[in-house]
Amino acid sequence: MASERPIVIVSNRGPVSFGLDDAGSPVAKRGAGGLVSGLGPLVRGTSTLWVAAAMSDGDAVVAAQGPTTAEGFRIRLLAFDPPTFKAHYDTVCNEALWFAHHGLFDPVYEPAWEPGWVDGPWAAHRQVNEAFADAVADDAPHGAVVLVQDYHLCLMAPRLRRRRPDLRLVHFSHTPFATPLWLRTLPDAARRELVAGLAAHHACGFHTARWADDFRACCTDAGIGAPACFVTPLGPDADDLAGTIAAPASQAAAAELDELVGDRSFIVRVDRIELSKNVLRGFDAYAALLEAEPERHGRVVFGAYVYPSRAGVTAYDRYREAVSRRVAQINARFGTDTWEPIAYDPHDDYPRSMAALARADVVLVNPIRDGLNLVAKEAMLVNQRDGQLVLSPEAGAWDELGVAAWRADPFDVGATAQALADALDAPPDERRRRAGALRAASLARTPATWLADQLAAAG
Repeated sequence: MASERPIVIVSNRGPVSFGLDDAGSPVAKRGAGGLVSGLGPLVRGTSTLWVAAAMSDGDAVVAAQGPTTAEGFRIRLLAFDPPTFKAHYDTVCNEALWFAHHGLFDPVYEPAWEPGWVDGPWAAHRQVNEAFADAVADDAPHGAVVLVQDYHLCLMAPRLRRRRPDLRLVHFSHTPFATPLWLRTLPDAARRELVAGLAAHHACGFHTARWADDFRACCTDAGIGAPACFVTPLGPDADDLAGTIAAPASQAAAAELDELVGDRSFIVRVDRIELSKNVLRGFDAYAALLEAEPERHGRVVFGAYVYPSRAGVTAYDRYREAVSRRVAQINARFGTDTWEPIAYDPHDDYPRSMAALARADVVLVNPIRDGLNLVAKEAMLVNQRDGQLVLSPEAGAWDELGVAAWRADPFDVGATAQALADALDAPPDERRRRAGALRAASLARTPATWLADQLAAAG
């Protein structure tokens, strides 16, 4: 990493999380998520300051100490009272902004903004953003580049620019960006403040040109001038993935998978159980394949390594229960004493998930709409069997991988079933050709090039 300016990274979740030992002292461990995996190795051990929210009781203890160093990171954690943070994170980010950006609202029944929503939850969201702005203003070195990550922190730039005009602010959206029609599902005051907050950055970045175009259209719709926009898709860390696959935990998981799958074909998905991931329709497509082609019974296993997300949010809890029921129904309908059609594992076991992707004959990634779907690229790098990728064109990664992936339109269960069949039955030469093209495309971008593009966008 090379930058002439100091760097500050700002994100809702930090690179390190803290638990408490028996004496009540904080104990550090690496934080979760793709952002930490991508940026962590590049800034660990440097002077970069990472500002994030306190997400646990241990984090709150560390937040009270001010800036600190842990696991090689310089960190500033911000603690908020639980009602304020819940309103910001659950009510606004998870239940409003996420739904708008991913097109998940049912306009007949939802959303329905209660009286006081703008002055209540949205005001709490603004309060959290302004606290982040103040922390950066207090601690950022003169002339620093501030890299604000993701949709949780879209309102901090106006306040930060007023307080620290010497800083260069770059925002990067890891999600898609709503179309103007979808963004209008938000209350008008919130929509305009959101767009104005983003436009106050010196530049805004996106994984694909589609999401950048949608953002510009929302700026036009709100009558607000768009900032400079740039496109830079995140790439996987090939060395880190190779280390994971070679580690004992992944090797042990691979041996278990070999015994589970045997000589059957292996379809794999690795995802959070999250509404935009389209997990249910993926299972429905597999059931449609088994219904249409009984000769596949006993000859294929669907390994579903999907784990819960946003527990306590009603829509997610309901979806998680629906996923469990659907798996049980399909296994009961098609399974035998010697064959379970879906091997369902609802635990976040990263080494096991990577081992499954390495062992897969076909990887299914069929989101309704998603910012990137980095797992599609990771799968193509770790796979050891000329694995095929069945990919939704609504994944951000489609722009890079669509040339060699099998297309799975997210709402067309029949077409997805056919794509699974075609991928399973592809002749060896075609498998090698597609797998090679997918691997090359997945290697074209790295976390380092992604970070360099954000720094360049600062000007």
